[in-house]
Formats: sequence, C-alpha cells, structure tokens
Amino acid sequence: FLVSPTLLVLMSAREARNVVNTSGGIGYISKHLRTSMPTMRNGGLASTPSAGRPTVQQQYELCFCLWTLTYELNDSAVVRMHFLRDGAIPALVDLVKQSPREKVLRVALAALVQLGRCSSDLNPTKGPSQKDADGTTFLSEMIGCGVLRHVDLLKERPFTDPDLVNDLNALHRLLHDNFREMTRWDVYEAEVTSGQLEWGIVHTEKFFREHVRRMEDDNFGILKRLICLVSSSPDEETAAVACFDIGEFVVRYPNGRSIAKQLGARNVIMPHIYSTNFDLQQSALQAISKLMIKNWATLDNGRINGTKS
Repeated sequence: FLVSPTLLVLMSAREARNVVNTSGGIGYISKHLRTSMPTMRNGGLASTPSAGRPTVQQQYELCFCLWTLTYELNDSAVVRMHFLRDGAIPALVDLVKQSPREKVLRVALAALVQLGRCSSDLNPTKGPSQKDADGTTFLSEMIGCGVLRHVDLLKERPFTDPDLVNDLNALHRLLHDNFREMTRWDVYEAEVTSGQLEWGIVHTEKFFREHVRRMEDDNFGILKRLICLVSSSPDEETAAVACFDIGEFVVRYPNGRSIAKQLGARNVIMPHIYSTNFDLQQSALQAISKLMIKNWATLDNGRINGTKS
C-alpha cells in the first residue's frame, strides 16, 4: 500500500486516470477495498495494518482514487463498463455500510453520487448489441447491494461536514427515485447480480410463486448466477439465501428439478450440508431434499395440511 499516496497525487492528471483505467486499476482498487477492510478494536477502527489490512488513511486514498475516476464516466463507455464489471459498486457500498471515519464515508458517498448521476448520452457504447451503463444502471446495482437501508440510517446521524450531508441527501434522493421505478423482480435481479444476498421479502415462497417464470429470462441467467454464488461466495448468508432460492425454483418451475440438476446445482449445494453455519446447513439440506424428492410440492402440501389438522 506504499503506492496509494503516489497514486492519489497522480490521479489529478487525466492522462494518469486513463492509464489506471486501461490497466485494470478500477478492479484492482475495488478488490483491495473489499477484501482489506480494517478490523474493529475496542469499538473503533484499527489505526495500524493487521495481516495486510490498510489503515483508514490508505482506505481513504484508494476510495479517493475511485472518486476521481468517476469524473471520466460521462466521456467514456469503457470507464462505465469497468465500474459496472469490476466490483466498484459493491466496494463503495461496503464502505457506506461499514460507516468508517467521516472522511472515508464522505468520498465513498461522493463517488456513488457521481455514478448515480452519470449519463451515456455523450459517449454511448458502440454497437447495437452492446449493453451500456448509465446512472440508472448503477443505482439499481446499489439497491441490489442493499445500500438503501444504510443510507436511510445515515440520514439520522448528526453529521457536521456540509459536503458529506449534501452528498448523503443527493444519494438518498437518487436511490429512492430509482427504487420507485423498480418492480419487485427488478430489485431481486439487481440483488442477485450484485452477488450479495440478504434475507428479505424477495426470498420467500410468496415471491417465487408470483415470479418463478421470470427465471427463464436470459436462458436461466439468474439461476446460473445463484448456482455460482453457492459455489464461490465467501459470505455464508449469501450462500444460504442462494440455496433457498434454488430450492424454490426446483419446486415451483415446471421441470425445475431437472434443469437445476443439469446446471450443476446439486454438486455445489451438497458440500454445504456439512457447514458449521446452522443457517447455511439448513438451507442446503432443504435444497438438496427438493432436488432429490420428485413430488416435493405434494409432500409439502401434505405436511402443511397435516399440521393444520
């Protein structure tokens, strides 16, 4: 992390920002922000590195670099693509959720506001088949990462920094305006795409009864993403929720059991039945049961009716 102070100074030059972007810098910075959060000690953030973790100052410098790169969003479809593809939104949202020192929070909020306001009008992606990203795209990903609740909570805190307050108010307004335009499925799709799942109203039997047919979209793209999350996510809640969602697809979609098996769901869920995390273990066991029992819906209805009687 000795490079971060130098990088911060260089980012004032547009030529340097272009070099950082073309060399994969957005992904590199985002990765270190996500995997190297400072630890908590005696109720506060650690002031010295622990096992390679950055100090609050280094965290600030890396986040500042991302913020300066957001000023290239309107002029470059490539920069917008890197911000969307390389994990910048989850990294910035993690900082907001963590609510670190005010100077880190201030620059994270400023970067998210820039992302939420960016436009593709000046420099759209070339080619009709290529999907472009703009402020609405980034706001949907932020909502999918679960930032809305944390921004609402931050609004209740008595911050004195006027720049932080202005950016917090702006982000709050942008997120809520975008959320009102999103359907329940849009929220679910954004959350799954973000790779960070939390238990909530879009992870229920009722939701899947109403929306399971939407899983067909993009050749079962959401189902494939869920299977990937079960296999590779380091977050146990994300894996548990993904197991539940796959199980709901299996029992509610025609031939869902066969489709999920063909895509490898059983193989990635099975190891989690031995998890030491109770919630993950139970979600995995239930999903495996649904994959193995052909008439699960009939069995489940019989269990419910038997309970009632």
